[in-house]
Amino acid sequence: MRKSVSNILKGTFLVNDDAFKNWRMILFISSLAFVMIASSHSADKKVHKIARLNNEAKELRSAFVDGRKKLMELKKESVVELKMKEKGLSISEIPPTKIKVKSQN
Repeated sequence: MRKSVSNILKGTFLVNDDAFKNWRMILFISSLAFVMIASSHSADKKVHKIARLNNEAKELRSAFVDGRKKLMELKKESVVELKMKEKGLSISEIPPTKIKVKSQN
């Protein structure tokens, strides 16, 4: 046991006659580690992108609600009447009448 630990610390297992098996395993484990690190970074990027898009969606939704609220306020008859009084127009005292056209058929 003590000899195997000292061999690992000295690195003699890498230069033995059957070291090719050890190098293959080391390269395989190293490549798996690189793939795992790359996958982790890719997942982190996606999580950050999703969070950014969610915030942007919330901002756009609140802007839409604000715009709709302003539009509903501007469509009120009292607001329209005030805007028209500023331009010199007023509401007619005579109610509108229907015009009926008979077809010539």
